[in-house]
Amino acid sequence: MRCLNVLIFILLYELLPTNVASQDVAYLSGKLDYSEWNDFDYRGANSAQNEDYLTGEEKKVYYYLNLARMNPKLFADTYLGYLKNSKDYYESSLYEELQRIKPRPILKPNRRLFESAQCHAIESGERGFVGHERFRCEEYFMGECIHYGQSDALEIVTSLLIDKSVTSLGHRKTCLGYFTEMGVSIQPHKSYGKNAVLDFE
Repeated sequence: MRCLNVLIFILLYELLPTNVASQDVAYLSGKLDYSEWNDFDYRGANSAQNEDYLTGEEKKVYYYLNLARMNPKLFADTYLGYLKNSKDYYESSLYEELQRIKPRPILKPNRRLFESAQCHAIESGERGFVGHERFRCEEYFMGECIHYGQSDALEIVTSLLIDKSVTSLGHRKTCLGYFTEMGVSIQPHKSYGKNAVLDFE
C-alpha cells in the first residue's frame, strides 16, 4: 500500500498544478496529508526547475532532498512515516534523526557539479563500475553520493538517507550536511540498470 501511495503521489505531482497536487494525493491515499507542503515557503525546494540541462527526474532529486532539508520533521512524518516503528536500525534511526535535526540550507544547482556527476555516472555505467574512483573524469566536489538500481527521485533520496548497511551513515550525513550546491545525474548502468551520482559543494 505504501508503494501505491508513493506512486499515486508521483503521478499526480506530474499531472496537477503544484498547489493542488499534494491535496489530491492526501485525499486519494486516505492516510497521508501533504497539505502543509503547499506553504509558499516550500516553493524554494524546487530549486532546479528552470535548469534545462537536467531531466525531470534529476530536478525531482533536488525537490525531495530540499524538502527533507527544509523541514526534516515534516518530511519524516509525510514521506517516511512507515519507518517510525521499523525494527531495522537504519530505517528507525533515520526517522528519529529527522524528528530532531534543524533545517539545512537549500541545495541549488551548479552546472560544474552537474558535469562532474554526469561524467562519473556515464563512465561508471559504461564500465559497470561501482565506487567513487574516477578514471577520465575530473573530480570536482566536496561530498559525493552514488546510488545504484533505481531512477525514481524519491526512491533515490530515501535510499541514500536510510543508508542501509553503511555503518558510517556517510550518504545520510552528506545529504543532510551543510552544503549549498549540488549536481545530479542519473544514467544507465551496465550492471545495475541505473546509477545516480550526486555531487555536493
